[in-house]
Amino acid sequence: MKLLNARRSNLQWLEWLLMIAVAAGFVRMAYLTVKLGYLPQPFFFDTDDTWRDWFSTAVYAHEGGAYDSWLSIYPPLSFVILKIVGLPRCYEFAFDKPARQCDWVGVGAIHLIYIINIILAARFFLKLDRRTALQRSFSLLVGMPMLFGLERGNLALLCFTFLLLGFGPLVKSARLRWIFVGLAINLKVYLICGVIAQLLRRRWLWLEGVLIATLGIYLITFAIYGAGTPKEIYDNIVNWSSGSTPNNPLDIWYPNTYIPLEYVLSKSTAPINYLLDSRVINFALTAIPIATHSAQAIILLASVAAWLRPEVVPVSRLTYFGLAFAMIASETSTYTQPFLFLFIFMESWKGWARPLAIAVCYILCIPGDIIIGQPAPVFEFSYIAGHYVTAEYGLSVGMLLKPFLLLVPAYSLGMLTIFDVWKDVRGQGWRDRLRFRRDRPLLPGIIAPQA
Repeated sequence: MKLLNARRSNLQWLEWLLMIAVAAGFVRMAYLTVKLGYLPQPFFFDTDDTWRDWFSTAVYAHEGGAYDSWLSIYPPLSFVILKIVGLPRCYEFAFDKPARQCDWVGVGAIHLIYIINIILAARFFLKLDRRTALQRSFSLLVGMPMLFGLERGNLALLCFTFLLLGFGPLVKSARLRWIFVGLAINLKVYLICGVIAQLLRRRWLWLEGVLIATLGIYLITFAIYGAGTPKEIYDNIVNWSSGSTPNNPLDIWYPNTYIPLEYVLSKSTAPINYLLDSRVINFALTAIPIATHSAQAIILLASVAAWLRPEVVPVSRLTYFGLAFAMIASETSTYTQPFLFLFIFMESWKGWARPLAIAVCYILCIPGDIIIGQPAPVFEFSYIAGHYVTAEYGLSVGMLLKPFLLLVPAYSLGMLTIFDVWKDVRGQGWRDRLRFRRDRPLLPGIIAPQA
């Protein structure tokens, strides 16, 4: 057994190799950007769209109309932040592109948040495990998903800052952590699934504190912005759900899930259907629902197992289960992947399931993609280069493979959780579970904890 554990420990050198692969991908991406004048695939296909997520939102933060005109589905916090961090004169009767040229404060804020994330992530992982801190923090912050969020200027960057402060060893005060998590939820509402998952460990006070903080932040920002009632947000979500139909290859450009691909293959007349063999399409339409729903089923089974034996499962993994279940069911774009990677990287390199999940995160962090077939040239203006360029885009391996790789940690960590709980139950380790002594035994033959 000691020899086996030593061999597994030696395999941890794979993390260094994977980090080097991420660094090599970054260098290649930087070289191609300088050479070609635009960020190569899988960065956003519009070379003149840099930072537009930030500034298209900032327009409505300064001019109003976010919920009745733009039909935003997010709480008012995003608009309050962007109204504070920006120059109001740049948004007077201006759209996002002119504002982007004028508002140097907004541009600076995007990159300042990114630098703060680098510092916080380094401290975060140093406190967890110094042996893996460099590999994991570097790959997470220089990896493709985070760079994608930086290029888009998406508030997922700031949301990640709040997650680092709310979940982890950086902040000692529980009340402050509740506030940071509440801020994150007010930026990306689906993060509440990671909070609800804490109930599997009976963390009632923690859940109540986060919910109170979330509600308080919502009420304060609603009063400041003056719009964004629950009814407005609900109606916009309904409209967005009914009107959002991916019907061209651009919707599967850099996906988190197979939802866009499944729609394109089954209901669309997009050119991708002519590039793939009909047998491949039929196989994909059969395999995609099976892969997605089976991953969700494993997460649910693992959650039930964790509820039976919460002390066997790390809190970080429960948070991952909550977030993964929500993100598997909806397309949240690639810049949200660091939310999942953060909690997977909190796992130790032991056994086979945890290293598999960690290795997949490293692979998904490698900047770049492999284009299949002959790419199509597009002549368009590049904001980074400041002139027109000929950009080449095409069907890539990442479009087809990356959503499956995101399911792999759900499979491996879910099965590991079920197995660990089964071992603990089999060993009848209930005698020492004094803090759960008032729980009702759910399995026959279970020995109640004794003082």
